Amino acid sequence: MSDQAGAGGEADGLATIPKPDELLALHSVTTEMFAILRRWFDVPDEVTLNLREIDAAVSELGDPLLIAAMAMRKLQALHLLATPGVRTTTDVVVTIVQDLQRALLQAPTMRLKVAARTADWDAELASLGDLDQTTPGTAPSAADESDPEADRFRILHALLVGAVEAVLQASHGEICYLI
Repeated sequence: MSDQAGAGGEADGLATIPKPDELLALHSVTTEMFAILRRWFDVPDEVTLNLREIDAAVSELGDPLLIAAMAMRKLQALHLLATPGVRTTTDVVVTIVQDLQRALLQAPTMRLKVAARTADWDAELASLGDLDQTTPGTAPSAADESDPEADRFRILHALLVGAVEAVLQASHGEICYLI
């Protein structure tokens, strides 16, 4: 987006409004979510995308590591847009969060599936004999006990949704510049 429209953005018909506090707060939220996804899915510093042909993505788009990596890239973009002074538009913020939705909804469950698929079950079963060496409080006492890390992730996800709602409310549902 160019700044040639003037301070108010009136030349192109778009108003300029301040970023809501909820959007500015995403700066730390995106940082934490990024770190959690990296840890949960063991995402390396660099990920390669196969762009040889249109169907190359078919197998990749189901890979939890690639899904997490692409969500992390969107979080990087949202992190930048949540930075004070970085100009964006309401539709860009809404689109990025919308793109993140499916991956963020599935991430807590998907990480458990990845952990189950990659576990060394022979070693896990052998360790059951060492139950007396388990530190009290490190394992859930019931199968339906909540996962504090997944709960935290869901809270952060709710903050993303809250930020979009604040952007839509501040803009009255119109496309505006945010600064």
